Order: sequence, then structure tokens, then C-alpha cells
Amino acid sequence: MAPIPGSGLAKGLAVTLRTMTRKTVTEQYPDTQPELPPRTRGVIGLFEENCTVCMLCARECPDWCIYIDSHKETVPPAAPGGRERSRNVLDRFAIDFSLCMYCGICIEVCPFDALFWSPEFEYAETDIRELTHERDKLREWMWTVPAPPALDPGAEEPKELAAARKTAEKLAATQQAEQAEPHRTGEGNA
Repeated sequence: MAPIPGSGLAKGLAVTLRTMTRKTVTEQYPDTQPELPPRTRGVIGLFEENCTVCMLCARECPDWCIYIDSHKETVPPAAPGGRERSRNVLDRFAIDFSLCMYCGICIEVCPFDALFWSPEFEYAETDIRELTHERDKLREWMWTVPAPPALDPGAEEPKELAAARKTAEKLAATQQAEQAEPHRTGEGNA
């Protein structure tokens, strides 16, 4: 059966009329902030205290957009008669967001939890050379990182927490037993 002439135009006008009667969903961005999902990938935040300058993030980055500089520092012995130790001190930690492809490999490979996803997305610059952000800016973004989601109430307790809880319970039981014994020995002598 041949299509009726003008039926396509009628269908198009029907779609237009239906759309015209619906409420608009456009958000006026600069005036109202968008509702972002809880774990949005915006920029990478740096928790500098956890960084040991192991360079894993820079080595694993497929874009080579992480720049790290450090120097070695000698730490005095912790106890008398001990030996001095050397440790790396972070001098520069920068990420070039004009090269970054937001894959998250650097965050995944960091063994010390020094890198996190921040939901910040307003960091545009007029000059591409200003998209290399140093550790001060990365540290500012760290404070916008949301807390991790709560564990499922029905999930099994992590092994580390279970071991720590058992140790704490044994220690508490031992302390209670020690506190109860002096009272018993004191009662028997009287």
C-alpha cells in the first residue's frame, strides 16, 4: 500500500506539537548548578600526606601527563643507637589536564591512596598552558572528594576489621580478668 501524500509532514507536526506542550528540562547552568551523580569523575585530587613519591602513577599514565619531582632527605634515627634513614620528599606534583584522558589508571595503581576523583568540573582556562595544575590546586580539589559509599549492611565484615575487633575483644577480656583478680585475692587475705 502506498503512503498517503503528506503523511510524513503530518507525523512531524504531531511530534512538534507534543513536544511544545511538555515542560522544558533545560537547566540554566551558570545560575543553577547541575545535579551530579555521587561518584562523578571531574578532576583528580591529591592527598599529599599519603604520597610517597613511588612514581607508579606517572609510570602507568598512558598519556604521560603527570609530572613529579622529589629529593631524598635523611631522617635521624627514631631510637638512640639506630641508623639514619632516607626518604623521598615531594617537590612537585602536577597534572596536565589538557593531555589527561580521565582514565583513572593513576588512581587505581596508587598503593597509598594519595589520588582521588573529585566532582569538580569548572576548571576551564583561556590558555591551554594553564591547564597544568600544580599540587596546591590538586590539594584544594581533594577536599571536595565525597566520602565513599557505605558498606552494604548484609555484606560480610572486612577481614582487617574482624581481626582488629577480635584483638580488641581479647584485650578487653584480659583487662577485665586482671581487674577482677586483685579483688578476689584481697577478699581471701582478709
